[in-house]
Amino acid sequence: MRYAIYCGSSLGVDEIYAKSAVQLAQQIVNRKDEIVYGGASVGLMGVIADSVLEGGQRVIGVMPQALTDKELQHDGLSELYIVDSMQARKTKMAELAGSFIAMPGGVGTLEEIFEVWTAGQLGLHQKACAFYNVNGYFDELLEFAATMVKKGFMKKLYLDKLVVESDPITLLERIADFTPPINKWD
Repeated sequence: MRYAIYCGSSLGVDEIYAKSAVQLAQQIVNRKDEIVYGGASVGLMGVIADSVLEGGQRVIGVMPQALTDKELQHDGLSELYIVDSMQARKTKMAELAGSFIAMPGGVGTLEEIFEVWTAGQLGLHQKACAFYNVNGYFDELLEFAATMVKKGFMKKLYLDKLVVESDPITLLERIADFTPPINKWD
């Protein structure tokens, strides 16, 4: 399995985020899986990439030229795709991934996972979308998603089909066992 990892280019204010990134990477390595991610050497992005690489598994980066010009790219990746835009990055990552995992991060992380979550609802892919809910990081966001269901703007099925876990072993097991929902228009 190849996981698209969406996460922060920062480490956050609590060391639990970096420790959890290492724990997830260890489980990916144990499963002999690999990742595709944004290609940076900084923040949680750098931590997960370094940890998977240190475990001997492949790490593929996808980075827009504008960010490589700022020298943020990771120089030790198994493979690095340089693309024209952030939109091209998301498209390439989605093509290369068998599933999607959001770790703690900022608005870019949310934008990336929301795009693939939406595409799954529309039946444009049949891949798992997951939140690695470290230290309850996504709790309020998921409460708001429940409000969308309650107010009639999303079917409960699409919230229920999200994989949400704080334990990396259980997270990856649930992704492996994922069955996609029917798409929105069926």
